[in-house]
Amino acid sequence: MDIRFFQVDAFTHTPFSGNPAGVCLLETPLPDETLRAIAAENNLSETAFLLKQADGYSLRWFTPEVEVPLCGHATLASAHVLWSNGLEPREAVLRFHTVRSGLLTAAGNGQHIELNFPARPYEPVVLPTLLRQLFQDRESSAVYSHDRYIIELPSAAAVIDFKPDFQLLAPYQVVITARDDREGSPYDIVSRYFAVPLGVNEDPVTGSAHCCLAPYWAGKLGKTSLNAYQASARSGAMQVELQDDRVLLRGEAVTVISGIFTINH
Repeated sequence: MDIRFFQVDAFTHTPFSGNPAGVCLLETPLPDETLRAIAAENNLSETAFLLKQADGYSLRWFTPEVEVPLCGHATLASAHVLWSNGLEPREAVLRFHTVRSGLLTAAGNGQHIELNFPARPYEPVVLPTLLRQLFQDRESSAVYSHDRYIIELPSAAAVIDFKPDFQLLAPYQVVITARDDREGSPYDIVSRYFAVPLGVNEDPVTGSAHCCLAPYWAGKLGKTSLNAYQASARSGAMQVELQDDRVLLRGEAVTVISGIFTINH
């Protein structure tokens, strides 16, 4: 069995930056163990699996270890693959059907791809002991959103210079964030995302994290449109807009690898 495969750098227009995602175009459903094996073989933070259906595509995402309920950069990469390879017209609004996050869409917006994702509300929280030990009262505030802690630090420099202890982070998904107070910066917020329980120590640029950050920062900054920078080693950026219970994520993508995955049974 041959499967068309693409590796795409998402939330960037420059190769070898942003967040690399695998995209596999399936012609028939495959067992979960095969999908997990392909994702592990890719060893990327996520691989997306697309299967054409009557009203769009079914879409699933796997890290090298587990299936995840929502993934922004691999969805952005999927839309980029469909459009750039002529599989769908550029003016089409793409419909992605997911089991755990409902209907997601992608549309062209100038040079950007615009994703329509669910917003994730948050609630105040007391950090667990391990996280209190790691941050040692450096956080300005902490909340819990869906499946991860959002920890605000006092400055962009504190986020960028943070040295993670992956042993202390091992039980938790954690987003650290701050207002971007760097002089002359075009961004409103900065962040980093650690997802050790999912097999991803630090994710380079994360759409799902901004589904949490959008409502958090909209309330604090008093505006619903934000320019966001994720300060990983690869780094990347996106435009984020909160619309009621939805978040629009806008970014670019570039293909760096295309080929065939060959599965022999």
